[in-house]
Amino acid sequence: MPSERFDFPNAKGEKLAAVLDLPEGTPRATALFAHCFTCGKNVVAAKRIADALTAQGIAVLRFDFTGLGSSEGEFANTTFSSNVADLVAAADHLRRTRQAPALLIGHSFGGAAVLAAADQVTEVRAVVTIAAPSDPSHVTHLFKDKLDAIEQQGDVEVALAGRPFRISREFLADISEQKLVDRVARLRKALLIFHSPTDDTVGIENASEIFLAAKHPKSFISLAGADHLLSTRSDAVYVANVLAAWAERYLDAAPTPQVREAMPRVVTVTETGAGKFQQTIAIGPHRLTADEPIAAGGLDTGPSPYDFLLAGLGACTSMTLRIYAEHKKLPLERVSVTLSHSKIHALDCEECETKEGKLDRIERVLTLTGDLSDEQRARLLEIADKCPVHRTLTSEVNIRTVESR
Repeated sequence: MPSERFDFPNAKGEKLAAVLDLPEGTPRATALFAHCFTCGKNVVAAKRIADALTAQGIAVLRFDFTGLGSSEGEFANTTFSSNVADLVAAADHLRRTRQAPALLIGHSFGGAAVLAAADQVTEVRAVVTIAAPSDPSHVTHLFKDKLDAIEQQGDVEVALAGRPFRISREFLADISEQKLVDRVARLRKALLIFHSPTDDTVGIENASEIFLAAKHPKSFISLAGADHLLSTRSDAVYVANVLAAWAERYLDAAPTPQVREAMPRVVTVTETGAGKFQQTIAIGPHRLTADEPIAAGGLDTGPSPYDFLLAGLGACTSMTLRIYAEHKKLPLERVSVTLSHSKIHALDCEECETKEGKLDRIERVLTLTGDLSDEQRARLLEIADKCPVHRTLTSEVNIRTVESR
């Protein structure tokens, strides 16, 4: 999927580094992602979630908070309130240059930040937290042995995730004043909470406190077995897929296509990382899942590639018959098409030109309901072979494969 990199100013005029991940075509909506305490926009979980969401047609803006990654400013001068202000600045930039975010997503400390920022971005319809603390002061457990020194000296260098950061007295004062649970109670936006019951960084009780404080609509998804950073790819992709499905109810509908929209539309198929074969399929505003049966090593969470092939032929056949029947004013009440695919020996096919090896056979059975004459039924059987997909499958097809770079 394409991405755009740029800077935007925070409230102090410092440049914050951002990347906007874009889906193919016009985005259905835009999401704003807030990363964990000392992470950055390129943290693995954020990137994987963004990839999965763009495959679902949702643009995602990731950025480095002040003093982190490639953004300007000093981390020692930041507070929870300044992180919230950075989020609002990011939303303002999206509003000016693209479209305001309809969805806020926050991971860990970023989850607390999106809960606090949500009421300042009026276009936001839904908020998602992943392993978020119910109180920003929760982060002090990461450097609890330095708290007295910070109070006495004003700021102290601490080691977080193996890297040095300076934590200030102002930071501690700011998080102590936050009443996040009260903000959650006034949220008035749809809320989805992801949390692992085995998260040893931010305990599951934090999710309970957020959930109990929130008003409906609210939902909770347990990430059993996942760690705090969603370091396993399948966990991050699972979050994104569930998130996209849940958000569908709250996001604006996809833009109405132009009457003369080019056909056929581009189809984008992307691995989800769940299981061996699961794929997400994006076709304009539509989202489908493909997989293989369990017997073939898949999870059976969606139709197989050959299932989709048969479905395409069946749908085309039924539509073609409906168009013909209406044009000829035939009393065709309903069409049903049943299809199956198999391999047969070429010698067993009398009408086939190929006489060696095996070839594909598709059995297509039509059920035509209505007061039709024998002649009309025979004609409809002939018309079935004229559907565009049938003609494509039985004609020479040129498939070109190139690599996108």
